[in-house]
Amino acid sequence: MCDEHTAEDNDRAGLSRRDLGVALGAAGIAALLPSPADAVAVAGRAVSIATPDGAADAFFVAPTRGKHPGVLIWPDIMGLRPAFEQMARRLAESGYAVLVVNQFYRSTRAPFLAAGESFDQPAVRARIMPWRAALTPAATTQDGNAFVSWLDRQTEVDTRRGLAVTGYCMGGPMMVRTAAARADRVRAGASFHGGGLVGPEADSPDKLVPQLKGGYLFAVAQNDDARAPGDKEVLRAAFAAAGTPAEIEVYPADHGWCPPDGRAYDRVQAERAWNRQLALFAKQLGDRA
Repeated sequence: MCDEHTAEDNDRAGLSRRDLGVALGAAGIAALLPSPADAVAVAGRAVSIATPDGAADAFFVAPTRGKHPGVLIWPDIMGLRPAFEQMARRLAESGYAVLVVNQFYRSTRAPFLAAGESFDQPAVRARIMPWRAALTPAATTQDGNAFVSWLDRQTEVDTRRGLAVTGYCMGGPMMVRTAAARADRVRAGASFHGGGLVGPEADSPDKLVPQLKGGYLFAVAQNDDARAPGDKEVLRAAFAAAGTPAEIEVYPADHGWCPPDGRAYDRVQAERAWNRQLALFAKQLGDRA
């Protein structure tokens, strides 16, 4: 998960966050994330979503014609930013109505990182961690419910079909909590280098598996697995006991390899994980309408 160990691993990779920021503007991110060959036309907009704790800023993008399965994206600890907006846009081009949220809306609006800033930096971690503390299991569940309900009210969303939730880094547990709370709607979930999925607490994400419906993907970072090699087995056992299908695999890439603006970004493995996500959605939510 995102912590000082991740920063150390990224330092050994040798690419500075500032160098990466210079190399990757919006155009650079788009170049790294090409549109699918059969991409549909999409339109995106900034939105505000009412929750019991305030207004959450978010980005919504969907095909310009027809109704499509909804997808909720929980970003990593660096929050809603251009890289995640581009990831949402790319997913929409494959036929989904996609909402990516600012999970820290109680504390700040997004984007909240200046050029060259990263969670790797102690001063940035010190700023973000109090915001993260507000995201208790109860708060996350409350937010997930509000976001799913908002999606279902959009004219672009086909409520006759299942909905998907994905999460990156800290978003992995948020995906599980949302899917458990909204098992009436969620039929697919994906976690990419998720942290904190297994724990001793009675409401730890692994304990919520019996409540899940549909199918799931857990793409595990190799350095996360090295630090907690038993976690994947706990998850496998939980899904097997529940009789719920789940693809749980350790990827040969380090924590944070999926977002294209991250120091650990691995294009080959990120594309592989992306394609596994698309396969899961096609199976659980149905092919493009």
